Amino acid sequence: MTSKIALVTGGSRGLGKDMALSLAGKGLDVVLTYHSKQEEAEQVVSEIQALGRQAAALRLDVGVTASFDDFIRQLTGTLQQTWGVGTFDYLIHNAGFGATIPLPQVTEETFDQLMNVHYKGVYFLTQKTLPILNDNGGIVFISSGSSRRVVYGYSVYASLKGAIEVLCNYVAKEFGNRGIRANVVAPGPIETDFNNAAIRNNPQMKSNLAGLTALGRVGQADDIGGVVAFLCTDDAKWVNAQRIEVSGGLSL
Repeated sequence: MTSKIALVTGGSRGLGKDMALSLAGKGLDVVLTYHSKQEEAEQVVSEIQALGRQAAALRLDVGVTASFDDFIRQLTGTLQQTWGVGTFDYLIHNAGFGATIPLPQVTEETFDQLMNVHYKGVYFLTQKTLPILNDNGGIVFISSGSSRRVVYGYSVYASLKGAIEVLCNYVAKEFGNRGIRANVVAPGPIETDFNNAAIRNNPQMKSNLAGLTALGRVGQADDIGGVVAFLCTDDAKWVNAQRIEVSGGLSL
C-alpha cells in the first residue's frame, strides 16, 4: 500500500516540527518546508527517517507568492524523485510569525508582512497545490485562540486568523466533491519560540495564562501535533469544516 504524504509548512521547529513527527508517528511520510533554518529542517528529516518514514525538506517563503510556481515545480520533482508520484495527500498550513503591536502603532509595512504570510500566502498556496492534492485528502489550517478572545497587540494577527477560519469553510464546500476535507486547528497559548518566545520569556505572562486554563498550564508543542495528525487519518474521515480549539480549556 502506498504511503500517504503530508506537506507541512514551517516544519523545522516548534509546532511544525511536532506536527511533522506526529504525522510520521501515524505512518505518514512528510515533506516539510523551512524559511531559513535548513540545518534544523534536515534534522527533522533525519528524525522522521529514524521513525521508519520517508521525508524531505524544501525552502519556501510563504509570504512571497511569486515564488510559488517554482516551489510547486520543486515539490513535484521531490515527490517524483523520492516517492515516484506526482501528488500528495495532506496540506498543513503551519508557517507563520507573531507580532505584538498595539493597533495605533501598526504600520502598513508590518500589516502587509503579516497579511502576506498569514492569509495571502495561505490562500494562494492552497490554490496552487489543490491540483496536485489527491482526492480524499485534506487540508489543515492553523488558526489561534486569539481569533475568538482578544489578546492585546494581536489586532492584525488575530484578524487574519479569523479570515483563515472563513476560508476553511469555503475550501471544504468547494472541494468536498473531491472528498477533500478542510479543518482548522486553533491552539491556545503555547510555550514555544513563537513571537520571540513571548510566553517562555515572561514568567508572569505564563502564570497568568496558566491560571485562565482549566488544566492549569500553558500548552506545549506536543499538545498540538497529535491533533493535526489525527485530522490526516481515516479516523477523522467525517470531520470536515470544523474549528478545533486545542487550548486545555481556556477562559471557561
